[in-house]
Amino acid sequence: MLTQREIISTLEMLRNEHLDVRTVTLGVNLLDCAGGGLPQVQRRVAERLLGLAGNLVPVCERIGQKYGIPVVNKRIAVSPLAVVGAALAPAELVELARTLDAVAREVHVDFIGGFTALVEKGLARGDRALIEAIPEALTVTERVCASVNVASTRAGINMDAVLSMGRTVKRAAELTAERDGVACTKLCVFANIPEDIPFMAGAYLGIGEADAVINVGVSGPGVVRKAIDRALQADPAMDLGHLSELIKKTSYRVTRVGELIGREVAENLGIRFGVVDLSLAPTPNVGDSVGEIFQSLGLRAIGVPGTTAALALLNDAVKKGGAFASSRVGGLSGAFIPVSEDVNISAAAAAGHLCLEKLEAITSVCSVGLDMVAIPGDTSAETIAAIIADEMAIGVTNNKTTAARLIPVPGKQAGEHAVFGGLMGQSTIIPVNNGAGENAFIRRGGLIPAPIHSLRN
Repeated sequence: MLTQREIISTLEMLRNEHLDVRTVTLGVNLLDCAGGGLPQVQRRVAERLLGLAGNLVPVCERIGQKYGIPVVNKRIAVSPLAVVGAALAPAELVELARTLDAVAREVHVDFIGGFTALVEKGLARGDRALIEAIPEALTVTERVCASVNVASTRAGINMDAVLSMGRTVKRAAELTAERDGVACTKLCVFANIPEDIPFMAGAYLGIGEADAVINVGVSGPGVVRKAIDRALQADPAMDLGHLSELIKKTSYRVTRVGELIGREVAENLGIRFGVVDLSLAPTPNVGDSVGEIFQSLGLRAIGVPGTTAALALLNDAVKKGGAFASSRVGGLSGAFIPVSEDVNISAAAAAGHLCLEKLEAITSVCSVGLDMVAIPGDTSAETIAAIIADEMAIGVTNNKTTAARLIPVPGKQAGEHAVFGGLMGQSTIIPVNNGAGENAFIRRGGLIPAPIHSLRN
């Protein structure tokens, strides 16, 4: 039970510190919609989604108003379309993406994820078709998000898939060149992807999940920063051990709020509750920044020496607080570093404090990886694949989730500005070492074997 002081503190979070439920994501199993031709699959998919998601947005808004806690985003995640549409051709999968987009508009959700393939050990026919369809599918739709898992600690890194995704990212950017390659903002390449992510662009419903499930994503970077600022104002000499404890307690309260909302949404919809993902996911709004937390801890900006250690402290404290608050913590849970989505991180990149190499270093301790990183448009597909491969190696070796969401901005160079709009934000384009060069290592393909510590059961 929360004490009176903790209740007052939680109310303060609501009034002044940007506490919200960042997303309620309805996961829908579409595996039994497979089979037959495209029209049959489209009909079954649309009927299933409309039947389950029709009341999602009204219920979220009603419960948010009841508690005074806004549910910012309402989303859907579906079974991997590479499995559901395994018999379909790439052009047909593009049409299936249009169906998902139309349903998302009709039920008023922000995004729908699950244009997904799981290829860490090899590429099947449906996987190849889906990956080929991704650039056009993300170009002709507004709300569809795609993800591809190309590596895992148990399987290793599928380098054939990595090279294919380098080319896919490049093509998606070219098809939306007039919008700074915005299609790439909806595409994430993963190692060790969880089955229950509520956050986009990686959200999908895992093969082992139920028919339908409600997963909640809670975010509170502004809450954590204000808690640190208050504590240091009272005790400027507070050490990092005590600050870690403070972050842990703050994360506990935020997680409890998220689970309360998620369980009530699930009960109202008659759908089982899945997990609460406590991730410090920023927005482009001032005061809702992960980067500002690093400044509150005493760093000049995110990216300067000390950043990796500070992020390790932050991520660990967030996870511990969430785990203590709920037995249903899942998804990614930790701290995101999406460059263009965080006004403070974007400013650090523009000032030169944050480079691609430093971003890669800190992904060893953050929750995701290279997230929303704008790079020069002339970066070659092989170089993009090589950046992805490096990120996958960090995830596989450290037995953690990592991902790459890279945007090669057509026609623009390092130091110029890219604008993606809305939640996706804007960013200075970061230089890439030998970005336009060839890479014979990546072209070799094959499978980088799983590390020795994968041999356990």
